[in-house]
Amino acid sequence: MSDKKKIVVIGAGWAGLGATHHLAQQGYDVTLLEAAPYPGGLVAGWKTPGGRSVEGGIHGFWYPYCNIFSLVKQLNLDPFTRFTRSSQYSPAGLEVESPIFQDRPRLPSPLGTFIYTRFQRLPLSDRLSALPLLYAVVDFDNSDEAWQRYDKVTARELFKQFGVSARLYQESFEPMLLVGLFAPGEQCSAAAALGMLYYFILAHQPDFDVVWCRGTVGDKIFKPWIDRIEKAGGKVLTNQRVSDIVIDDRGQATGVICGEEFFAADAVISGVSVSGIKKIVASSSKLNSYAQFRNLANLKGIDVLATRLWFDRKINIPLPSNACFGFDPTTGWTFFDLNDLHDEYQNEPNTVVEADFYHANQLLPMSDAQIIAKVQQDLATCLPAFAEAQVIDSSVIRVKEGVTHFFPGSYQNLLQAQTDIPNLFMSGDWIVTQHGSWSQEKAYVTGLEAANLVVKRFGIGAEAKIIPIEPDEPHIQFARSVNKAMRDLTKVFPGYWLP
Repeated sequence: MSDKKKIVVIGAGWAGLGATHHLAQQGYDVTLLEAAPYPGGLVAGWKTPGGRSVEGGIHGFWYPYCNIFSLVKQLNLDPFTRFTRSSQYSPAGLEVESPIFQDRPRLPSPLGTFIYTRFQRLPLSDRLSALPLLYAVVDFDNSDEAWQRYDKVTARELFKQFGVSARLYQESFEPMLLVGLFAPGEQCSAAAALGMLYYFILAHQPDFDVVWCRGTVGDKIFKPWIDRIEKAGGKVLTNQRVSDIVIDDRGQATGVICGEEFFAADAVISGVSVSGIKKIVASSSKLNSYAQFRNLANLKGIDVLATRLWFDRKINIPLPSNACFGFDPTTGWTFFDLNDLHDEYQNEPNTVVEADFYHANQLLPMSDAQIIAKVQQDLATCLPAFAEAQVIDSSVIRVKEGVTHFFPGSYQNLLQAQTDIPNLFMSGDWIVTQHGSWSQEKAYVTGLEAANLVVKRFGIGAEAKIIPIEPDEPHIQFARSVNKAMRDLTKVFPGYWLP
């Protein structure tokens, strides 16, 4: 047992838990360190002093999350709701209703998304203005070259360049960016916008279909998952904030420091957020001697505000998940009917709503009372019945730099899983990967990829099997092959093919 390779994993979110689970199964001596008193970071949930469940925002699980769905099946869990429909509101009222796309006859992508989505006010002429944008969707193939090509352009510039109408941009694309990349289009990388929109919406007709956890992710998934990790021999320690990764004179990581405690390691995996790794680097003279870690100072996160309100009466909410735009110039928000989605509240005599705000910089300084009043006013703008109800309990969670900001030019500073320190590996939803996934699925996949690098390094155990995303449909594959051939020709005859 003393000969087991010691692996320290930092951060108990999807990435860290994924890496820890696989390496523990392969016989490694794995210790997972989490700074918070509970595993999961922004995704986790906990109980208020009054015993009510809260979490740092609601997280959906989209149709292409094949690896997470496979994990849940492997753990013999049943944490998810059925696939749900969603709607979109502005201050003018209901704007869009989406069906469950997999229930409709499947059409070549992206026709199904275009035809089956019900726009209440957006004219057909505006929707048709998106057609030229399909070239950029085809041209962006998630390769490093494509990221370099599109990353320095803002999403707003991209849509304008391809002739998307101002109304379509304001009422469709920017709302998607506000709740998908958590920032307005002028602050989002065009590469990230194309990657996110393609993965969640445009690649295949059912991709926008989503299920939700029937309670907090911490209770429904992470707790039983940690039990499985511990049974496999892994250790999960909370309230352990890593302040430094120790690098010896040979440039090898030898362990991590938490306060006055040292955890020795033969390899280290980081699964923390951008803001988390920046804090570690800032306090480490050794890490600061590497340009790739110094450059992380150029990255940043986006502020998130998560609220949960209990009302004194039942309110009819037509659909359980709803996105909203136009209430604040640079902020997107969502609200969810927890009586529908969460087991805990299905028999609640009153209405329970989760409302989450992204790019909420200007909202975080407000008092809890001011925030709750704003949330109720915004909800009443969407559904007037909220105006007459009384808030009988509430929760407000402020998360400074809680999610990654993929701003123009950020790609050059993102890290690969393999760093310049041979036995220090990175994972998380902000790590560069060719897998093509996003959000929670990407975090979990990169955790498995980091675990596989450990397996390769020591030659012990089997690599985790990672399910690739569904291949492009044949017409997209053909268009991309033609486009690649044309681009290759421009490299041979640049003076002839380029203006």
